[in-house]
Amino acid sequence: MARQSVQYTTSPLLASKTPVWRSKFIVAGIALGFIVLAARAAYVQVIDNAFFQRQGEVRFTRTLELPANRGRILDRNGLLLAQSVVAPSIWAIPEDIERDDPEVKAKLRQVAKLLGMPQKDFDKKLEDEDKTFVWVKRQVDEPIAKEIAALNIKGIYQRKEYKRQYPEGESAAHVVGFTNVEDNGQEGIELAFNKELAGKPGSRRVIKDRLGRVVEGVGEQVPPMEGKDIQLSIDSKVQFFAYQKLRDAVTFHKAKAGSVVVLDSITGEVLALANYPSYVPDKRQNLTGEQLRNRALTDVFEPGSTMKPITVATALEAGRIKPQTIIETSPGRYSLGGFTISDTHNYGSLTVEGVIQKSSNIGALKISQKMTPHEMWDSYTALGYGQKPQIQFPGAVTGRLRPWKSWKPVEQATMAYGYGLSASLFQMAHSYTAFAHDGDVIPATILKSPDSAVGVKVFSPQTAASVRKMLQMAAGPGGTGPLAQTIGYSVGGKSGTAHKQVGKGYASKQYRSWFTGLAPIEKPRIIVAVMIDEPSNGQYFGGIVAAPVFSEVVQQTLRMMNVAPDLAVKPLVITKGVEESF
Repeated sequence: MARQSVQYTTSPLLASKTPVWRSKFIVAGIALGFIVLAARAAYVQVIDNAFFQRQGEVRFTRTLELPANRGRILDRNGLLLAQSVVAPSIWAIPEDIERDDPEVKAKLRQVAKLLGMPQKDFDKKLEDEDKTFVWVKRQVDEPIAKEIAALNIKGIYQRKEYKRQYPEGESAAHVVGFTNVEDNGQEGIELAFNKELAGKPGSRRVIKDRLGRVVEGVGEQVPPMEGKDIQLSIDSKVQFFAYQKLRDAVTFHKAKAGSVVVLDSITGEVLALANYPSYVPDKRQNLTGEQLRNRALTDVFEPGSTMKPITVATALEAGRIKPQTIIETSPGRYSLGGFTISDTHNYGSLTVEGVIQKSSNIGALKISQKMTPHEMWDSYTALGYGQKPQIQFPGAVTGRLRPWKSWKPVEQATMAYGYGLSASLFQMAHSYTAFAHDGDVIPATILKSPDSAVGVKVFSPQTAASVRKMLQMAAGPGGTGPLAQTIGYSVGGKSGTAHKQVGKGYASKQYRSWFTGLAPIEKPRIIVAVMIDEPSNGQYFGGIVAAPVFSEVVQQTLRMMNVAPDLAVKPLVITKGVEESF
């Protein structure tokens, strides 16, 4: 069959004449469209491309933070108290995880097991498939992170981070403190020197794809500045021993808590600052406020009989008394301003030295009556009472010492033996530097400082020597603290016992017991203060509860410091009949 040819000339459409201008208009329109597109492309890519570059960067360019390695915290001998170790954090893009795949499911169960997470908790983190980012677990051990990476699960990723380790554990917890998961200091030295320890993170500009994977780097990388190491005055061995003996005493006496402060009386360095109860800084599950409190610096209380040597020193310096001045304490009671002040015994006539040795409240108040309130207030403030301790440590409290103009006669009397004002254990220990340093109260420091401290003179060397002799008598036979004696070293110190304040009154059967002293007595090398809060095992006098801890800490510390013994024989130790006024 022959193909039929089409006669195009017979088509009505083709046969009609089209105006020439129409074809030209169409061509011109197409040309104009190309010109507009070209102009727009030139504008976007050449003339004003900044806006579009920013939009592209927002969508695909990221600045990755390069974490800085936090500085170490060292003790005075260079031993580690805190350091950072690599601890990758595990994160995920839930929508990218193929959880319907049996092989992936098995791998996810293995991840949960490696992370020590209950399977339901692990699954809950990944259940929202709309999520493009979720932390699975922060700061895991590096070997575990490597095992997870080896599973090669799409949607499970890692980020390099650091976590802190604290080799000394609970013994130094209140000194070093701890950091949070973001590596910022929260307590202790970690908080006080956070800026120096933290360093400065670096940065890296990169382009990422939709899955968060780095495609290429953009620009120069800014390297991180590593944190600075901080070397403390703390001796980790002294710290551990002090904590151990404190813990044993608190446990034995069924007490609520306790604290120990050890100061170098030449440099003003803090050698130990221990509290019990404590905590492990890198394992803070179920941490309570009772464990967290640095009681040596944050808890204030009426210092009781430890103020008597300061009252006597003030009167000696003013020339109102001498060590052998006779003070009448009979009949063991004294009425003043409607109140009756008493001693545990009628001591009769005592020398000023005997007032300290027997811890007579009446003797102390009668000595205070030889001075003006202003004189006593000046002495107390010069020793740091009523003022915030100038130490590089957070949380140190001021205590309370009212202005002298408001003192009533009975208040002046009670302040002479430590009631009516309040102070922390650290303030008490620091004030005794005046006796150990020939009358100069020296600044305390938590940082290593091998140079001798320059102090402010409060008492003369003669007054300081006289008080040291009285403290030695108080810690010897016939005194209130013979259990403070130690083998090979002479000691001096003052015990104290006070009813605990409850509201505006005092608890009848709740006490704080303490002992503050120094050794060796002629040329003191250390000052040690011990406080036991609410002993409840039948004994509560400071000379019985706190003095033995003082003795053990002094002996061990002086040996560690290679201080030569100044006693040839073992001193007499009295285990019964220790009494004191409070």
